[in-house]
Amino acid sequence: MKRWSLATAVLLVCTQAAFAQERVDLDMTAKIRQEAFARSQVMKTLDHLTDVIGPRLTLSPSMLEANRWTRSKFTEWGMANVHDEAIDDLGRSWAFTDASVEMLSPRAMPLHALPKAWTPGTTGPVEGEAIFAKIESKADLEKWKGKLRGKIVFTDDLRAYKPNEKSDFQRHDHDSLEELISYPLADDRKTDPAMIARFRARMELAPLINQYLVDEGVVATVSISSWNDGIVRVMGGGSRKAGESAGVPSLVMMAEHYNTVMRALERKEPVKLRLAVDAKFLSDNNQAGYNTIAEIPGSGPQRDEVVMLGAHMDSWHAGSGANDNGAGVAVMMEAMRILKAVGAKPNRTIRVALWTGEEQGLIGSQEYVKQHIGKFEEPKDPEQKALPAFLRPSKGKLIRGQDYGKVSVYFNLDNGSGKIRGIYAQENLAVAPIFAEWLKPWNDVGATIVTQRNTGSTDHISFDAVGVPGFQFVQDQLDYFSHVHHTDLDVQDHAVEADLKQASAIVASFVYNAATRPQKLPRKPFVEN
Repeated sequence: MKRWSLATAVLLVCTQAAFAQERVDLDMTAKIRQEAFARSQVMKTLDHLTDVIGPRLTLSPSMLEANRWTRSKFTEWGMANVHDEAIDDLGRSWAFTDASVEMLSPRAMPLHALPKAWTPGTTGPVEGEAIFAKIESKADLEKWKGKLRGKIVFTDDLRAYKPNEKSDFQRHDHDSLEELISYPLADDRKTDPAMIARFRARMELAPLINQYLVDEGVVATVSISSWNDGIVRVMGGGSRKAGESAGVPSLVMMAEHYNTVMRALERKEPVKLRLAVDAKFLSDNNQAGYNTIAEIPGSGPQRDEVVMLGAHMDSWHAGSGANDNGAGVAVMMEAMRILKAVGAKPNRTIRVALWTGEEQGLIGSQEYVKQHIGKFEEPKDPEQKALPAFLRPSKGKLIRGQDYGKVSVYFNLDNGSGKIRGIYAQENLAVAPIFAEWLKPWNDVGATIVTQRNTGSTDHISFDAVGVPGFQFVQDQLDYFSHVHHTDLDVQDHAVEADLKQASAIVASFVYNAATRPQKLPRKPFVEN
């Protein structure tokens, strides 16, 4: 006799109760499967985004090219209302083409390092003596004053190598999916005052350090990659905002090479380095970034209502942004192509959005929601206003926009190229039995679970925050969080074609079901505070 967990049993009961009213168009589902599995273009799309266009750092020329190219594909596929929506004053455009670091003494050795985004380059090769100096407080600024001119400053402690205790490449199994269904009870969801204090301190100190390094004549800074095994995990530094100091050239070095330098410094050996960084700002003023939008118009009585799907098109710069999040973009584009190819006639309008600025704090999707759906009143307290919304103790009053009641749902994909195994319901109990029915035709390709857990840190949160249903799919991790995420290994080789085909089909079916069901998807209780 098979034994079910309590959470699974409850979900099954809810599913059975909802079965009578929730219908799935199996004829359309079969067409979607055939188009997605036999005539897929998802890898062709991903190839162009990554190997042809390359990394798509927010505001970079490559990101603008991605906006242009995706518009052209949507138009080619017969989408309507294809356009870009501007987000003004997003920052300065920046790009890099090359970086090299060499240890000249105590022995010759090439060192692998890449620059942080929005930091300046060098004017040709420069040389300097390496020094270890942690600068993490105003007291440190005084401590090192007058001692760093001409130096290349290593900013992190030596870190001992620690082998991974779990597989570098992971897929969900029965036990991990079963565990994911269970809902963990949090002790307290109040914002931690200590977290707010640390954030404020970092925000206050960062521009001071940038200008301090310039004033003290520092040649460059080097920090250690957060991952081992030769992987360089690098994001932003300096400042993308016009008028703010970007500091000095700033690099992240693979841990094993960083440690080599640090051990030499610990032995009191003079370490001389040569480095050259071809990186520069391409604009002096803040520029606009763009979300790319396209639609399949609704043809039924609820054509003014909208079902949305999306993924962020921006990436970091070290790899080609294939899995974070070219994979999500390719899947969402493919889902739209599939629906057009099979002749879908949705009742509601289906709208896809490819976001900019996700890596800088969900900027693209947040601005879209503010402009079209709803926004919270800005706090009057300057200290509260300076905090990001997620750290404010009170969200304030919600001002509903013109589309607040029109958007039925938003679906997101942003956890690499792993196949879909189910969906996070974000504590929306009423949608669980609906999603369970929608997943049934996909159980045979591995998509089986609905979990009430919340998952964050990506664009569905912008919708969920204002009370509009927003969902992220459960995916196999593959090597996303061990090798790929924000690293120089985020390239097409780590994307799995079969998984992307499966994900494209499931997204297309979910979107179609949402756009054709008689009612909009239910919303969970929304509390304003």
